[in-house]
Amino acid sequence: MTEQELRHEMVQIGASLFSRGYATGSAGNLSLLLPDGNLLATPTGSCLGELQEDTLSVVTPQGEWLSGNKPSKEVTFHRAVYQNNPQCKAIVHLHCHYLTALSCLQGLDTKNCIRPFTPYVVMRIGDVPVVPYYRPGDQRIADDLAKLAPHYNAFLLANHGPVVTGSSLREATYNTEELEESARLIFTLNNREIRYLTSDEVHELR
Repeated sequence: MTEQELRHEMVQIGASLFSRGYATGSAGNLSLLLPDGNLLATPTGSCLGELQEDTLSVVTPQGEWLSGNKPSKEVTFHRAVYQNNPQCKAIVHLHCHYLTALSCLQGLDTKNCIRPFTPYVVMRIGDVPVVPYYRPGDQRIADDLAKLAPHYNAFLLANHGPVVTGSSLREATYNTEELEESARLIFTLNNREIRYLTSDEVHELR
């Protein structure tokens, strides 16, 4: 896709996420790799439902702001993921309802916060580790994601929300939606006894 096509897709996907309640106000941010290797990202304080193609931020892999409106401070952790996972071409970070609620729970398995009970997260994403709580914009979020990025496709920031990757912005969005649906199911099932997938069943899916 050309840069203009990628800009158009980001605006469309942002509007879709916002209209369907995955994003509220100015929360969350999107990014993708452009053909020239720079990052296209949503600007600071922007509403995903009101993005404009010509004001999207362009940032170098080193963090230099090249054009568009000022990028979100969280583009720092986006850059950390790209730099440490060459398969990642796009990132979705939202404060969506159920995954953010999950991120606020005590006692999550920090190596994989969504124990497999349907095949879809296993097939699309794999394990989802938890990054400890840090103030939004803290450099330690980027540092922790840099260490995890070579091994995982999605992450849950404690008391904050998900960070999800993909080979395109559309795939990263689909992966995010699958994770959010799994988190919704966790709260729907509540304290009922769950039949989790066995290790053999998980191995077969992978």
